[in-house]
Amino acid sequence: MSQYIVSARKYRPDSFETLLGQDTIARTLSNSIKRGQLAHAYLFCGPRGVGKTTTARIFAKMINCAHPGPDMEPCGECESCISFQEGRSYCIHELDAASNNSVDDIKSLMEKVQVPPQVGRYSVYIIDEVHMLSQAAFNAFLKTLEEPPAHAIFILATTEKHKILPTILSRCQTYDFNRIGIPDMVRNLRGIAAKEGISIDDESLHVIASKADGAMRDALTIFDQTVAFCGTDVHYADVIRNLNVLDYEYSFSLVDRFLAGDYGAALTTFDEVLSKGFNALHFVAALSAHLRDLVVARTAGLDALLELPESLKQRYREQAARCPLRFLYDALGVTTACETGYKAAVNPRLHIEFALMKLSFLVDASAIAEAPKPVPADKTAVAPKPAPREIPSPALQVRNDTPLEAVSDRTYRPGAAGDNRGQSPLRRRSAKSGSALSMNAIMEEKEEQPVEEAPAAAEVALPDTAAVQAAWKALVDKFAARPRLANALSSAKLREEEGEGVKSVYFSVSNAAQKQWIEEKMLRDLEKNFREILSCHKVNLHVDEIPEEDTGERAPYMPEEKAKALMDTHPEVREFVAALGLDTK
Repeated sequence: MSQYIVSARKYRPDSFETLLGQDTIARTLSNSIKRGQLAHAYLFCGPRGVGKTTTARIFAKMINCAHPGPDMEPCGECESCISFQEGRSYCIHELDAASNNSVDDIKSLMEKVQVPPQVGRYSVYIIDEVHMLSQAAFNAFLKTLEEPPAHAIFILATTEKHKILPTILSRCQTYDFNRIGIPDMVRNLRGIAAKEGISIDDESLHVIASKADGAMRDALTIFDQTVAFCGTDVHYADVIRNLNVLDYEYSFSLVDRFLAGDYGAALTTFDEVLSKGFNALHFVAALSAHLRDLVVARTAGLDALLELPESLKQRYREQAARCPLRFLYDALGVTTACETGYKAAVNPRLHIEFALMKLSFLVDASAIAEAPKPVPADKTAVAPKPAPREIPSPALQVRNDTPLEAVSDRTYRPGAAGDNRGQSPLRRRSAKSGSALSMNAIMEEKEEQPVEEAPAAAEVALPDTAAVQAAWKALVDKFAARPRLANALSSAKLREEEGEGVKSVYFSVSNAAQKQWIEEKMLRDLEKNFREILSCHKVNLHVDEIPEEDTGERAPYMPEEKAKALMDTHPEVREFVAALGLDTK
């Protein structure tokens, strides 16, 4: 049995031409080698699995090749290239900063830097995950990184650029690696499958590339896992079952249910998805992505935004043609709101089911919103006015001092401008005669039409003294959280007065300052709560007047009053305040 090598190692790029998705970086480094403009330190940063360490190895191999090609590609035949391929090169030194992050490790590296290469022109030091170095290790590395020996080149690789010290960044040429696009990954996977003799369809390759999330190494790992499950004949159904990926058929089926207004089938489909063990939030995210793709497929010229195989693009175009654009817009709003509120929902399943029902009821509203408004054939033609319809209006009771405009504003005018339907006969007659209204005309109109008396409102019984006392006690309990106000209300004495169907309740306070505070700050709120407790709006609340005999001698209440009383009682306090120039107000 031959030794098995995973695809991520077996098909690792060995030249800039085979480097995937990083054309700009490959061209820049290749040109710098051609022109002999090599920097002493480089920083490669970007997501995982996009080729940072691979690019560093290709770069080290190219600058030490004894017989490079016209495009500065390594020859693969010299001692440097052979030793590199066999993994025994003494010109390339790799250090994992995640496990060698102390000052002693950096000191050991600085000692090795002083030794010139035995084969080749440069010693290349590749430090992976450099952001894991400690603060002291970074400081120890600074001087060597700024002024290394002429034969030494440092290549630092990291996935977290923001964790590196600015002093390190300023000493390096920085290259930002991009995520690899789905079309590039699909094309590379198709070539590898052909070399391995594996039959696989484009839909399966697209699922693998989407699952990798821009990392080619992850895509190759998933590809090996899929081949181990399916064998040499890979089908789409086996891929989604092995990778636990939600089938896009569910999304197509759900949109058809929404267009038909069949919320029951939509709920059944959601239950089927949950029964297969899929995450509910991932289900909503997949539905949002499907609706987004439908919007893109419905708009001409946006095919480049669909990262899908051609067979699947056609299905999206067919379903998008049957969806009103307003429906897709509103549906995206519903699914986005569902994703946002999912974690805060007490019942997550009900939260999603409610969103599915809302989506099922969007079609009618969208059709109404997008329905064209009828336009008359001849816009210049004026429709004939319908015959006037007499609408009886109640008689107007106008005093002699009532302005004419106030009278006219009380008339009901449902018709359009220039239409006298719905106006009172008095106003129509004035429009026909062209003369202004007079009081005689108003009186004549009043005599012509009988006056309909409005039914008298039901009398509201005023509360008695016992009800007032009980309501006052409930009011004190309601404001128990405010001790200052509750104490004032509990010690207050009540006095009642009745007149003209209204009851006035007066309550006493201890001093004028308290009276002023309650009247300005709290009286309206107290009256509102008092009426609610009594269930009677014909009760007014007032602060009772302070008797004149009580306004002279009373206990100090406000802070300045207490300070004045203290100074009057104790002269030494008054002298102390005067000596320090204190303000007692």
